[in-house]
Amino acid sequence: MQQDPLIAKALKSELQDRNLWKTRIVVLVFGAFSGLTVVALTWLGERASNLFEHARAMAFWLPLLWTPAWTALIVWMTRRWAPGAAGSGIPQVMAALHPGVTGTPWKSLYVSFRLSVAKIALTALGLLGGLSQGREGPSVQIGAGIMHSARHWLPPKAAVSPHGLLIAGGAAGIAAAFNTPLGGIMFAIEELSRRPEQRNNGLLMAAIILAGIMGISAYGNATYFGIIRVAAVGWSLWWPAVLVAVVCGLAGGLFSRLLIRSLSERSPDRLTQLRQQYPIRFAAACGLAVAVMGLVSDGAVFGSGYAYNRALLEGGTDTNPLYALLKFLATWLTAWSGAPGGIFAPALSIGGALGHDIALLTGHVDTPTLIALGMAAFLSAVTQAPMTSFIIVMEMVDGHSLVLSLMACSLLASGVSRLISRPLYPGLAELQLRRLPTPVEPTALHGFTQEPNHKGRSS
Repeated sequence: MQQDPLIAKALKSELQDRNLWKTRIVVLVFGAFSGLTVVALTWLGERASNLFEHARAMAFWLPLLWTPAWTALIVWMTRRWAPGAAGSGIPQVMAALHPGVTGTPWKSLYVSFRLSVAKIALTALGLLGGLSQGREGPSVQIGAGIMHSARHWLPPKAAVSPHGLLIAGGAAGIAAAFNTPLGGIMFAIEELSRRPEQRNNGLLMAAIILAGIMGISAYGNATYFGIIRVAAVGWSLWWPAVLVAVVCGLAGGLFSRLLIRSLSERSPDRLTQLRQQYPIRFAAACGLAVAVMGLVSDGAVFGSGYAYNRALLEGGTDTNPLYALLKFLATWLTAWSGAPGGIFAPALSIGGALGHDIALLTGHVDTPTLIALGMAAFLSAVTQAPMTSFIIVMEMVDGHSLVLSLMACSLLASGVSRLISRPLYPGLAELQLRRLPTPVEPTALHGFTQEPNHKGRSS
């Protein structure tokens, strides 16, 4: 059979294009490196949390001294050496993707290899201090900073842009942190970019998936919550599920509104003024409040909340009726303190607790299902990214039989949240843009992640 000359020519061109293969190798290597770095953060975070629990077991009152002192130290180090590492990390990546920032030296305020290293250390220290935070948001900034460093190794006319590297790195961080490659891809499309890059989007998605594989290889599937077994979905589920979605939507919207307002330096209230004048003392006060709530909850609100949620899903009976409220407040105060740390894991924990409480209130027998729905609903309400939220939860609990229920609850909760608050991360990204020496117009924050042209304007 005679070979088509056009196919032979295309194959020859493909194999001989050294720049093309160098681009592919660099992107995939840095994607894998991003995943391995997040795995290292996971390991450090778990060791730090275990050390804190060991210390707390020796003296129950120790967090009253340890947590505020540690919070003050972390905030001091952050402000002194890495101010760009404060908070979640997702708003920084969104700010770096703004057309007014792309292509300028200002981008290093938000993402860089140095900030990635600092974020790893400071996030682990926060968990060592017992703060109510997660490592998933920081993983986005860490992955974006590492992936953005790949631009130095790309050939001069590589088709992959720094813009695309940032999106891929941020999504790779989510994929590796949650062990959810599909969730990472959806996060890239839904949260970081309303329009995925057309050129080489397959290569960038391969890097995201490779980062997720690094997490799965290190920790296996269903690491955090195990695999839940749910009963057949029937009509008896619909009204408790709607109640879960509405309650989580209201609570998540309130959380987002509270966080945006409290982190805004333009708020006229007295506490915001104290935070600006005495940031280290304010951080210590937030740490003390978290420690008090940790003692009230017998240690349940410390850390990410994964252990508490897993116990709920496995049918644990040692639950605290105030857990959802205390975890809500502890997570807000941790973020308000200015310490580096994410809210994804605490959001899943709060949502799971709300689902569990509603299962007890309604007497619904399939408690694990409502817990899973609550996790997806509250995360969706906080982030207003429903597709990402339901995919993350579905992959984390192997809940493919609940796909439609998870999707419906996520969409409803996100809709309810929008009645209360604007989207959290674009709102926080606006605050990040105020750090620039020259003001940047943030009016297009919902669409600012379109790749800019050579003049720095969105194409």
